[in-house]
Amino acid sequence: MKNDVHLGHKARKRFGQNFLNDPYIIDGIVSAINPRPGQNLIEIGPGLGAITEPVGKLVDKFTVIELDRDLAERLRNHPDLAEKLTIHEGDAMRFDFTQLVKPNNKLRIFGNLPYNISTPLMFHLFEFHKEISDMHFMLQKEVVNRLSAGPGSKAYGRLTVMAQYYCKVVPVLEVPPTAFVPPPKVDSAVVRLVPYEELPHPATNLKWLDRVCREGFNQRRKTVRNCYKGLLDDAAFEQLGVNPGVRPENLTLEQFVAMANYLDANHA
Repeated sequence: MKNDVHLGHKARKRFGQNFLNDPYIIDGIVSAINPRPGQNLIEIGPGLGAITEPVGKLVDKFTVIELDRDLAERLRNHPDLAEKLTIHEGDAMRFDFTQLVKPNNKLRIFGNLPYNISTPLMFHLFEFHKEISDMHFMLQKEVVNRLSAGPGSKAYGRLTVMAQYYCKVVPVLEVPPTAFVPPPKVDSAVVRLVPYEELPHPATNLKWLDRVCREGFNQRRKTVRNCYKGLLDDAAFEQLGVNPGVRPENLTLEQFVAMANYLDANHA
């Protein structure tokens, strides 16, 4: 792919646009996605088609969601892609992905996500986890580190717990700023998220899980006992096998779910 892919379209700051144009990296991403004809493929934010074009060579049809009107128009008139694409023009954050579900053909979602919306967009997509086979996203490397972190690390937080609640998280490859036009100021990485068929630690009420995560990670310096004062006492922690003297970042996903389920059962 030539370096002039971005000519004729100026990257828009408000859409967080950085266009991928390194053929080696593009090839690595497409291989990781491994698109096959007949699959229910959806690209979020196809941009200038750096990933869309090679995917289009491998499959007969797929769906794209693009917010930028000019880019959507460009794809509508694309010599190779126009026939293959179903284009939804609009905001993926407000998109109802259930409308794309087909019988026995779960969604395979991929995209180079704008950094400014990547976290809320993933939370939106987790709502459709039952309909999704897998997701491959290019994200800020720091976000991929947060998605894949383990308890006790600085990167471990609410996003980690919620992503790992729904999905198996697999970092796939690292991407330097030089792979983009214009080059972002941060390193990027590609991650694979595979929603579980059966949730390993199901919460009886997601509102409580969200609350224990927020209260825990909003006060990272506090101990578990102080974070959940008024919600859980030492007897509850003992029953749940949670050490109240550690910080919330030391708790496992299983322990967060156990606290949420306890609160749900005891706060009728």
